[in-house]
Parts: sequence; structure tokens; C-alpha cells
Amino acid sequence: MQLALPHPARAVRARWRNWWEARLPRTDTLTLTQRNVYILPTRAGLMFGVTLLVLLVASINYQLNLGYVLTFLLAGAGVVSMHVTHGTLRGLTLHLRPAAAVFAGDAAVLEVSLRSTTNRPRYGIGMRVDGEGQARAWSWSDVPSGGHATTHVSFVPPRRGRHPVPTLKAETRFPLGLFRAWTNWRPVAQVLVYPKPERPAPPVPAARAMPGGPTLARSQDGGEVEGVRGYRRGDPMKLVVWKKAARALETGGELVTRDTASSARLELWLDWQHTVGLAPEDRLSRLTAWVLAADRAGAAYGLRLPGSELAPDHGEQHRRACLELLATWGLR
Repeated sequence: MQLALPHPARAVRARWRNWWEARLPRTDTLTLTQRNVYILPTRAGLMFGVTLLVLLVASINYQLNLGYVLTFLLAGAGVVSMHVTHGTLRGLTLHLRPAAAVFAGDAAVLEVSLRSTTNRPRYGIGMRVDGEGQARAWSWSDVPSGGHATTHVSFVPPRRGRHPVPTLKAETRFPLGLFRAWTNWRPVAQVLVYPKPERPAPPVPAARAMPGGPTLARSQDGGEVEGVRGYRRGDPMKLVVWKKAARALETGGELVTRDTASSARLELWLDWQHTVGLAPEDRLSRLTAWVLAADRAGAAYGLRLPGSELAPDHGEQHRRACLELLATWGLR
């Protein structure tokens, strides 16, 4: 079996891109200046230059004064177009807002704010994720005079864990499309990727009764043992322990009522051992689905992984802590 070798031009281009991107500093806020905005003619610009050269040669050959006028008029328009194209990006400030966590296989959406401090509008600014294997779709926006605009770009992380935001590219060809001005931007932010939840997933393991619930067992007169607690306003009178009421009045104590809650509490543990027989990544996917199911049910649950454990709790913060543990478990 022969291994497919990469195309030489593609390999050279990849090495050049890696070397160039390594020189760019990482930052979540980038101000575009003459030092980080680059410009080159497009294919239409090259054809435009060839056309100007043909017009100039023809004007010289046939001594056409109107040909000179037309040639230099078009050349002046091209020079002005180059200046406007470069100025459309120069002076902009790009800011990447924190990215929300996603599940493996889903697209991570990045929100970028473009702010202009000049008193002129900027049109036709596109942004996309740069690099091989990523979507090449552009997200276009216009920035009003002295204002800001928001654009969204997306990419699909390869697997669970924390991933740096890939290099972003901003580009414009405004106004005539003869020149292309662009900049490369390496944000420092990272995207947290949770394991992909199993679908469909088996039911969540049953909660187990644990001793030592919230009530205490006390002995009544006559030898009967039951749970009691202090009297609370609104408790039904039939639950008041009247045998102890007189003693409480004599000693200045408080009234007590019967506690109908069980002395055993239920704990739901989502344990690594509940997924025996699956591959490690599949086990994480099943635990992720169980975390989501338990959170939707509003139950208190704990998570056990080899070497890590989260005590039973509930709520949005606990759900995020569990998913983050599943996303980063076993990764350096």
C-alpha cells in the first residue's frame, strides 16, 4: 500500500503559512496599521494593468493624445483605488469576544467586533477562519462612520478539550476590486469543547439511598422512634408532638413536630464504572448525555471519573463544572 504524498506546492504553502503565523503575536484585540495590513493586486487588477500598458503602447505608437489622456486617467483611478482599499482596513480595531463552549462536532461561533475611530464609513469588510480544512465562507460587514459593527465566523473543532482559536483573516476589495488588502490575526482565546453526547443514551442510573439524611431519630415517650424537628410557622397542628408540648412550655423550650421526610437521602452518582464495556471516548459521551438528562430533570447529581470527583449538586454552575471535567479529563 502506497502512502499519498502531499502536493509539493501545497506542502511549501503550508510550511510558509506556519512560519508566517508563528511570527504573529497572539492577542484578542488587534489595531490595524500600515505594519500589519498588506495589499496586492487581484486578477482583475493585473488585467487592468495589462490594459493600461496596451493603451500606453498604442498611444505612443499612433501618437494619440486622447489615448494618453485615457491611459493616465485610468491609471490615476487605479492609484486612488489602491489607496482607498488599504485605508478601508487601516485604523480598524478588531476585538474577539469570549467564545461559548460547544459540543464535539458542532460549530463554534466566534463574535468579532469591528470598531472605527475615523469619521468615514468602511464598506465591504470580510472575515473568515484561515487555514486548511476549515470553511472558506466569508462573513461580510460594513462599519459606520465612528461606530462599530459585529460579524460572526465559525469553525468546527476537531475533538473535545481546549482548542486555541485558529488564525482569522480580514479582507477587503473595496471600491473597485482591483486590489486586495488583508490582515492575519492570531487570537489568544480558547474554545472549550465538550464530548459529544450519546444519542440515544440509556436511562440515567437510579439514585441510591444513603444513610444520614437531614432528620434525626429521637425516642418518644412510650418507646416509639420517629423523626422530629423544630416547629415552623405553617406546620399542621396534627404534626405537633403534644406529649412534649407541656414539657417545652415548662422548660422554655420550643415545640417540635413530626418530620415526614425519610431519614435516608437519595444520591445520584454518574460513575465511570456505570459505562463498563465501552471505549473511553464513548464512555465520556454517555456520561455527558447523563449529565444533560439529570440537569434537565433538576436532580442533584455527582460525577466520578478515575482520579476526579465532583460532589452531588445541581444548577447551571454544577452542570458546567461536570461538562468541563468531562471535556478535559485525560488531556494534558
